Amino acid sequence: MRWHDFEWDAWRPHEIARRLAPIDVPWYVAGGWAIDLFLGRERREHEDLEIGVPNERFLTGVAPALSDLELYVTDSGHVTPLGEAADRLPVTHQTWGLDRGAAVWRIDVFREPSREGEWICRRDDQIRLPYSELIERTPDGIPYARPEVVLLFKARSARPKDESDLAAVLPHLGAQRRRLLAGWIECVHPGHFWLPDLA
Repeated sequence: MRWHDFEWDAWRPHEIARRLAPIDVPWYVAGGWAIDLFLGRERREHEDLEIGVPNERFLTGVAPALSDLELYVTDSGHVTPLGEAADRLPVTHQTWGLDRGAAVWRIDVFREPSREGEWICRRDDQIRLPYSELIERTPDGIPYARPEVVLLFKARSARPKDESDLAAVLPHLGAQRRRLLAGWIECVHPGHFWLPDLA
């Protein structure tokens, strides 16, 4: 199976929040949607919907709540049914959810490292946050990753939409939060061209 056999028609954040409301697992909207949730408005179109969850809680806590989807582990452009990819879970981080009836992808789940209630950055395990500090919420309770974390991951590619996300967020980040983001980016991407904007 090839990922491009199906189009994306992703759920919106309120839909995944409804589906995951019953589970006792920390989770959060990630990527571009997290930026828009932080800002309180939908600024641009989103091709997909990404969420983050602890890898160790995925099979027992998150996957059952997505039982109406077919789940596939993605790795280097290949997708493998979850049931055939147990050995790939420790060395991959993405799982896509396919709505077979509609023949579309609905969700991209990032399975992130964690330990004892802390999120661990998969790009540098020195960067860690308690979930209580990683996750912020909209007024109606939708959890999303704080923008410093989202922008840290966006810095690697820094596409035009990532540049736009940075520009939209910066006026809303105080000096302490800018310093935190700058320190993380310097750690993972030394000399990155975003750093002067964060000074």
